[in-house]
Amino acid sequence: MPPCSETSVLLLPMVEKCINLLQTHGVSSLTKLRQIHAFSIRHGVSITDAEMGKHLIFYLVSLPCPPPMSYAHKVFSKIEKPINVFIWNTLIRGYAEIGSDSVSSAVSLYREMRVSGFVEPDTHTYPFLLKAVSKMADVRLGEMIHSVVIRSGFGSLIFAQNSLLHLYANCGDVSSAYKVFDKMPKKDRVAWNSVINGFVENGKPNEALKLYTEMDSKGIRPDSFTIVSLLSACAKIGALTLGKRVHVYMIKVGFTRNLHSSNVLLDFYARCGRVEEARTLFDEMVDKNSVSWTSLIVGLAVNGFGKEAIELFKEMESKEGLSPCEITFVGILYACSHCGMVKEGFEYFRRMKEEYKIEPRIEHFGCMVDLLARAGQVKKAYEYIQKMPMQPNVVIWRTLLGACIVHGDSDLAEYARLQILQLEPNHSGDYVLLSNMYASEQRWSDVQKIRRQMLRDGVRKVPGHSLVEVGNRVHEFLMGDKSHPQSDEIYAKLKEMTDRLRLEGYVPQISNVYVDVEEEEKENALVYHSEKIAIAFMLISTPERSSIRVVKNLRICADCHSAIKLVSKVYDREIVVRDRSRFHHFKNGSCSCQDYW
Repeated sequence: MPPCSETSVLLLPMVEKCINLLQTHGVSSLTKLRQIHAFSIRHGVSITDAEMGKHLIFYLVSLPCPPPMSYAHKVFSKIEKPINVFIWNTLIRGYAEIGSDSVSSAVSLYREMRVSGFVEPDTHTYPFLLKAVSKMADVRLGEMIHSVVIRSGFGSLIFAQNSLLHLYANCGDVSSAYKVFDKMPKKDRVAWNSVINGFVENGKPNEALKLYTEMDSKGIRPDSFTIVSLLSACAKIGALTLGKRVHVYMIKVGFTRNLHSSNVLLDFYARCGRVEEARTLFDEMVDKNSVSWTSLIVGLAVNGFGKEAIELFKEMESKEGLSPCEITFVGILYACSHCGMVKEGFEYFRRMKEEYKIEPRIEHFGCMVDLLARAGQVKKAYEYIQKMPMQPNVVIWRTLLGACIVHGDSDLAEYARLQILQLEPNHSGDYVLLSNMYASEQRWSDVQKIRRQMLRDGVRKVPGHSLVEVGNRVHEFLMGDKSHPQSDEIYAKLKEMTDRLRLEGYVPQISNVYVDVEEEEKENALVYHSEKIAIAFMLISTPERSSIRVVKNLRICADCHSAIKLVSKVYDREIVVRDRSRFHHFKNGSCSCQDYW
């Protein structure tokens, strides 16, 4: 081996000195890193030096977000032979963590790594890479990398498995996520959290709660991430009792001191219709941020307390250092929409743009269309859609369609339906809305055409269901459901309930039954709506005068709304119904929506 030249001997201490400078000052700022880099070049350290490049890239990527990835990549590109896998992994990690706009660079770098011949991926490469693919939400690419992970012998490593779990869950492929989870010989808390959260985020809250029960039975204690997922699952299905148990656990272990956890708890109570508990929790919070205020404002709005939501917004505006965000204004506009405050809604929309410089998003425009549509101004709502600075989405056209059905504008309804067909052709709710409109106008041949079209297109109507919670169990009821073990008792109570309502002057609104049958059959159909069955079940299963909570997947019909108002009076029960779009708080024969929904 030839002896080292005098120059190289002098340079070795200089490289070490520069690395020491990086270790001492590199975490402070980009300016310091640039100064050290410039110092190294001025004192003869080659820009191709792998050791200096490795440390410089590490400290560049470790800077607070967003790290200067273009600078780090330039340093990397100058390294003559990047044979150290740590350098590649560091860059891939940086791209994976920086944000959605740069994650594809992580995949490109990985591919370059595979063909370079300098180095092979190791156990740290794939978790970073899978994190990038997860942010891209590219499940096909994830499956390809999954196969590479297995072929490389890393498939049994828990951090690789956890990364795969997160990838599939984030891409919405919860069945694949669960398959990976189920095959894991050892499951840590991260794995349980990933699958539980995956179920919650992909519309499977019941599965999430079942998995948590299994996790608990194995003695694995939840952390703050588990708690957030649990509360989200409880909120989605209205599992108030279980959510309260989670709250008690949070107090016991001190999670309520965490602002993020407290905000999620606040949102849980609001979404379960427990506005008083949400308000109490809000008042007791030592620290509140704009998320706290926004959660309660939105909670009040969706529960039908629009004026209270607006008062809280005014209070928020008076607080120093707090500014409403775009979601806050969604809540305010929603409040105006559901209270019929058209003039006020347009004023808040103006203030959002002019005072707070918030650029309206499609959700804000959707609220404005809904504001006009609910007030019966369907022509103005259509004109507003035409003037929008962006293309209306399917939700906006669906809002207009629903308003046209309610207010009897069949021509505009059919136009809205045509727009929906171009954007989302096979949504069952749109067929049902149009069919109902034809039925209300006695156009039975058109009803049959719609139903035949549904059959041809393979579209199945989503059945209405209602959920109620007794103890720690959630019970689900469908229209005319007789599958429950207490079915005989439930239907006996339902008959008694119907008889008592008739004595109070209840007359079934058969105009809400959109089928061509005799009036008596229409009346029977109304009796067996899922929310009425659920309420009958709760009347026999819960103490007298206790409140009843129902979660329904569709919009409550006018007949059920009238009937439940009377039930709340006759049985002296507060009944909270959460339908597809809002809450209805029934008490003493009236509803919080003031019959405007």
